[in-house]
Amino acid sequence: ELRLKKVRTTTEKEASRKANFPGFRKGQVPPYAQPQITGFAVQEAIIKTCEQSLEAYGLESLSGSAGEVTVNEDVKDICKGYKVGTDVSFTATYMGKFDANIHTESATEEAEDDSVVDVEVVAE
Repeated sequence: ELRLKKVRTTTEKEASRKANFPGFRKGQVPPYAQPQITGFAVQEAIIKTCEQSLEAYGLESLSGSAGEVTVNEDVKDICKGYKVGTDVSFTATYMGKFDANIHTESATEEAEDDSVVDVEVVAE
């Protein structure tokens, strides 16, 4: 299970290494940049969660715009309600196709080769 806290911590550490804001010591991220870090971490966690859910069903994401993840809620609203260390709830729509190389037994029984499967995952 992917934890948003872990993604946010990693994002914050990367930002600290590259941070060079006027009026702040090198490596220090100012408070006004924290919402941007949270927003980026939430987006990354959502995408990774969706990718993991596809893999769990023996599917791979589609390439190009067909493989885009559409989050049904406003990500900015999700970020506003996020407190460090807590999980977020979201619903998303995305498509995948059966991949014989990463299939699981249950996915093999339910999906046909090269068919597009609609999977609904609700992550909390």
